[in-house]
This record gives sequence, C-alpha cells and structure tokens, in this order.
Amino acid sequence: MANKSLFKTLSTPSILPIQILRIGQFVILCVPGEFSTMAGRRLRDSVKTVLSNDKDFKNMHVVVAGLTNTYSQYVTTYEEYQVQRYEGASTLYGPHTLSAYIQEFKKLAKALISSEPVEPGPQPPDLLDKQISFLPPVVVDGTPHGVDFGDVCSDVPQNSTFKCGDMVTASFWSACPRNDLMTEGTFALVEFHKGEDNWVPVYDDDDFCLRFKWSRPSKLSSRSKATIEWRIPDDVNPGVYRIRHFGAAKSLFGSIHHFTGSSSAFVVA
Repeated sequence: MANKSLFKTLSTPSILPIQILRIGQFVILCVPGEFSTMAGRRLRDSVKTVLSNDKDFKNMHVVVAGLTNTYSQYVTTYEEYQVQRYEGASTLYGPHTLSAYIQEFKKLAKALISSEPVEPGPQPPDLLDKQISFLPPVVVDGTPHGVDFGDVCSDVPQNSTFKCGDMVTASFWSACPRNDLMTEGTFALVEFHKGEDNWVPVYDDDDFCLRFKWSRPSKLSSRSKATIEWRIPDDVNPGVYRIRHFGAAKSLFGSIHHFTGSSSAFVVA
C-alpha cells in the first residue's frame, strides 16, 4: 500500500489523502471525491500505463474507489470544468484538479512498483475543539438509592420460554448514550449459553431484530432507562439466551465509567 496527502489550500478540506491499494492482481485507487466518468478513466489509464512498465504489474486490474477517507466534492476533466455544469462547478480546486491527481497517483504507482517508502505528507488538522454544538452536554447520570447502573428494572419473566417471532424485552437502569457512542462496541447484545459460564454473543444492535431504546422520565432528571427488545428471528438456534446492556455513566465531577447489565436467562424453543 502506498499513500500520500494531496493539496493544501485554504479551502475545506485543506488536506486530502490519496492511496493505492494492491490485493493480488487488483489495484484500487482511493480518491477523496466524486470523479466524473471521463476523469476516472483518465486517472485509471494513467496509472495502468505506469504499472505496465513492470512485468509483475502488466495484468493488473485497476479500479477507482471514490469517497475514500474524506470528501472534497467533484473532480472533472479540464474540458468539463470549462462548461461549469453541476460537476464542473463543484470541482473545488480548479480546472487542473484532475492533472494534480494524475501527477500524484503516478508517483504512488512508481513507488508501488519499486517498493519505495512514500513521504506521508501533512496530516489533517484536528478541528474538534473548533466545532460549535447547540446540544447541551450531559451534566450527570444517576440512579435511585440502592440501585447501580446496569441493574435490571424490568426483567424477562422467570423460567420463560419463547419461540420464533416472539418479542423478548428487558429494561435496565442506564445513562445517557452520548457519554460513549460505543462506536467499536454495542449498547445491546443477545448471548447464547454454551455451557457453564460460557456465553457467546449472537446478535447486537447492528441487527434489525434487536432494538435499543433509551429514555428519561423527564428532561431535568439524571435517571434514565434502557429498554432492549429482541424479536426472535426465524433462523434462531434453540437454546438458552440472555440479554445484555452496555453503557457509560457520567459522574458529577465529569468522570466516565462503563457498566454492564444482564437479564435473566430464558429458553428459545
């Protein structure tokens, strides 16, 4: 893989990353914008011309993958830019934008052939502290006295048995989901029991059959609940299951701590 940053201007975004990925005989040109059909052909052909100079790269299949890593609107040919229709007028960096891409991708292609390292170039600035949000921050999360985050407030009926198509519901004392969006995790999970203490995750909140609902009793309340609903799919394996909830709570002093909760086990026949 070869990569490099292309362009640094006063426009937004100011730095654009480009990449070439090789998977066997498959070469992917990663571009941070929407290339017109002819612009994409010219970029692809220019890279294929460079790669064909090496016998190990002659039969490469080259494709353009748009909207990669970031977005910088459209990229058109010089001729399309002159017409200034929608795509040409939305080419942010002027009539020679495609030429600049071709120039830099040819450099990457040569580096790919020779296995030479490529200077990474400038990194995109971190603008998180400059963003304005009208959404009020989370002040604090709380639970009733004697109750911990993740405790069940409405459990699955004891010794219950369900079948395909049934809805299984459990509610937990929770906290505001904005404390941690669980980008690499999940708020809700259905686990399958495989013996002793071995529970295997089978469904999470990416699955349409599992629904996560969060609510507060009132806007000024620090208490909240998470309700997890599992509509048992037709292709489920019979056995013992449970529902789990994952969350993060904010203390009065601003610290964040994570918690989990589990429903009672139940049978799916």
